[in-house]
Amino acid sequence: MATDIKLAEAPASYDGPGFSATSFDKIIGLARANSLWPLPFATSCCGIEFMSTMASTFDLARFGSERPSFSPRQADMLLVAGTIAKKMGPVVKQVYLQMAEPRWVIAIGACASSGGIFDTYSVLQGIDRIIPVDVYVPGCPPRPEQILDGVMQVQELAKNESLRRRNTEEYQKLLNSYSIQ
Repeated sequence: MATDIKLAEAPASYDGPGFSATSFDKIIGLARANSLWPLPFATSCCGIEFMSTMASTFDLARFGSERPSFSPRQADMLLVAGTIAKKMGPVVKQVYLQMAEPRWVIAIGACASSGGIFDTYSVLQGIDRIIPVDVYVPGCPPRPEQILDGVMQVQELAKNESLRRRNTEEYQKLLNSYSIQ
């Protein structure tokens, strides 16, 4: 039985005898994409699904995210899973602000994406009201395969992002729209 093994593609480069030359954007993007450190912010049933994503059956470590960080200063991918009450909103924003750039956010499940079935005064109707979100993972709760797909989408964002994108006027306007300096 032959299995298909997908290797990370080497960036386009100029190769010669004993050397290879490419751009910093490509090399740093490849390194970032394959060494994302997730910070799980899990509150409900989506948190249980994230736990199974980290377990041996689905094994998030295959994607370079084997080290979950429970310190925002050492994480670069925030995984918000589950229902976020409005009182928790400032805490989620504070965690986001403590993360170093570059940072990416995944909203896992219907509650983190849109408030889910909880259309009440106390539930935040999507974390994109307080912090920018890069990838939405649908479902109630989403399957571990969906969470893995969301992580792979963040990998693509990390791999293809310019080193200077976060210094652009467009990115600063996005942060200002969330009252983030």
